[in-house]
Amino acid sequence: MNAPATSLADLDPSDPTLQAEDTWRPVFKRLRAEAPLQYTADTELFGSFWSVTRYQDIRYVDTHHDLFSSETGIVIGDQAEDFELPMFIAMDPPKHDEQRKVVSPVVAPMNLKVLESTIRSRACAILDDLPRGETFNWVERVSIELTTQMLATLFDFPFEDRRRLTRWSDVATARPGMGIVETEEQRREELYECLACFTDLWNQRVNAPPGNDLISMLAHGEATQNMSPQEYLGNLLLLIVGGNDTTRNSISGGVLAFNRFPDELAKLRGNPKLLPNAVSEIIRWQTPLAHMRRRATQDIEMHGQTIRKGDKVVMWYISGNRDEDVWERPDDLMIERSNARAHLAFGFGIHRCMGNRLAEMQLRIVWEEILRRFETIEVVGEPVRVRSNFVRGYSELPVRVT
Repeated sequence: MNAPATSLADLDPSDPTLQAEDTWRPVFKRLRAEAPLQYTADTELFGSFWSVTRYQDIRYVDTHHDLFSSETGIVIGDQAEDFELPMFIAMDPPKHDEQRKVVSPVVAPMNLKVLESTIRSRACAILDDLPRGETFNWVERVSIELTTQMLATLFDFPFEDRRRLTRWSDVATARPGMGIVETEEQRREELYECLACFTDLWNQRVNAPPGNDLISMLAHGEATQNMSPQEYLGNLLLLIVGGNDTTRNSISGGVLAFNRFPDELAKLRGNPKLLPNAVSEIIRWQTPLAHMRRRATQDIEMHGQTIRKGDKVVMWYISGNRDEDVWERPDDLMIERSNARAHLAFGFGIHRCMGNRLAEMQLRIVWEEILRRFETIEVVGEPVRVRSNFVRGYSELPVRVT
């Protein structure tokens, strides 16, 4: 899409092609400049919605859950009435707070300390097994494998079946015909397979003493032990996608970013103490989830326009993380950026990503071990991007390591 030649009314930021073809920047740049609150009417896939594209406006929406409700879903598309999947991120207080509290101990500081050595040993094994001097798909060999191993640990899921978690994560966020599933019937069938598998695990854990894994926490938690099957599936998919897509695509995005900005990698090699800030900057630059959606609980005035009660409001994190009023040279990776940790990729307010510290720790460890092993990770072809307006990710990143 050539944004400058298109009328504002015709700009559709929800078009998945923008991500797949990496042509989204000029569209959002123009919206930030000319229409920071833009109404898009009657799209074929997603209906009508407001787009919020400036950093400060996104933070306002995200931190005012009383005005902007999550209750009816967090993605731009609506759930089918006959296949609703309640999940705590798509709930308002008090139910949201009660259910989130049940599973939050899995990423408590003491548990992260225990997990760190596990993550490091797995990262080392994965990196040591990579072919030297041959082209391979970094997404498949490193990003997916590391995050899927971590997910299996968090759920205490059968380790040999861990790639089922990867598949269910992809299916959960897919739209039919976009390359993952062909039909809505296929999508539902696979997600019910997920439910059946995890129901077996629930039945095992609920009859055992409380454990330190997510299924046991849900099975024994006062706010979650009586969930309906659909709500159990919804929360499972939330935890699977949350633990998979964010980290997996930031690991791949970091490799791509350092290839485009090699001077930044040289800085990091010269001063490894910059790594924690570099991790935040990688996450800002990648922004692995492009948007979150809310629904107005009352009429709200913003930028001289009225958002009506019940209207969908979409916060475009990818746009806020490139807002020129907040970020110097926003399209560049700058690992010494002083405000890198203020990025929007984890959200703000009560729905801020529960696993943000775990994601940062995985990225930090991966890059510590990369720097110890490899002189270069050279991207040797164009990445293949996921066709989605929600997940900003890659299915292929051809690289060669030395």
